[in-house]
Amino acid sequence: MVAPPWFELPPRGYGGIEAMCADLTDALVARGHDVTLVAAGRNGTRAHRMLRTYDVPQGRRLGEPLPEVLHSAAAARFLDDLDVDVIHDHTLAGPLLARGHRAPTVVTTHGPLDGEPGEYYRHLGDSVHLVAISHSQRGQAPDLNWAGTVHNALRADDFPYRRDKEDWVFFLGRCTPDKGMHLAIDAAVAAGREIKLAAKCSEPAEHAYFEAEIEPRLGPGVEWLGEVTGDRKKQLLARARCLLFPLRWEEPFGMVMIEAMVCGTPVVTLRRGSVPEVVVDGVTGLVRDDADELPEAIEAVGALDPRDCRDHVVDRFQPETMAAGYEAVYRKVIATATATTTTPAPEIAPAVPPTQEDMLPVA
Repeated sequence: MVAPPWFELPPRGYGGIEAMCADLTDALVARGHDVTLVAAGRNGTRAHRMLRTYDVPQGRRLGEPLPEVLHSAAAARFLDDLDVDVIHDHTLAGPLLARGHRAPTVVTTHGPLDGEPGEYYRHLGDSVHLVAISHSQRGQAPDLNWAGTVHNALRADDFPYRRDKEDWVFFLGRCTPDKGMHLAIDAAVAAGREIKLAAKCSEPAEHAYFEAEIEPRLGPGVEWLGEVTGDRKKQLLARARCLLFPLRWEEPFGMVMIEAMVCGTPVVTLRRGSVPEVVVDGVTGLVRDDADELPEAIEAVGALDPRDCRDHVVDRFQPETMAAGYEAVYRKVIATATATTTTPAPEIAPAVPPTQEDMLPVA
């Protein structure tokens, strides 16, 4: 299991991919698999062994290319000395080295696939076996070398369930235009509801968006919390009337949606990307086609049953379900690799001894 180098496993705060890797590792170990983890920082998982590329995770350098390149080079050197059945890589740079591995490489595509990311995986071809995190994401590039589709998951017992909600709405995500925080503010104000905003805002582009679109909208009823993590994040999710998530891009999955629902909090969102696969419209949230419809949805969402929200996550998005999905992918990929390596070589006709004429010098 090759995780990115940015945050420890499991992460103490931000780090959706790292959280997914940690949950998958633990669930695979529980199913009887021997998992070696390649990561940075401490090991908080049940992996039988950890090979560390950095003593300290490189989150403060997120966005720089070199930490992941170095991490991937170190991982490849570690893998040369390991006897493993399959490699599961969650990094961007690591798959470049897949052709040199003895074991087949499975890659989870954690991000969008339009434009250059899709071209990247096309160039990698059959050197990697790709897994989508939603059918929507896979549909963006159906021609890639797909081995399966497996939804992300979380441990429901790690999140509080609360039936009685407070009368404010919550935005949780990154401070970027594609997450639609400014639309969330506008919708909450139009609905006459207080909104609390929690978002990662550390990179230059995030600061620029905050200064241009968010800061001018702050004031009475619009509270900026900054980045929230751990128990505080979970308690905010559990207390809110709803999670307001007005996406402006084709979200590949959206962990925050299942985090809200497992707390019994419905999601009010727009019909983009994976949303129809994750949220049951009219049961675990309200899905709308236009931002102008969000204020009405904020009012109507109070009629939904919090228990239905949590049950939906427990039934469909648990680590055990995710691990079973990846286990099926691993078996398929290993079988394909074994069949390829054991295919008998084509018969070659026996060589005909040269005649005396063949051995005459060429003029």
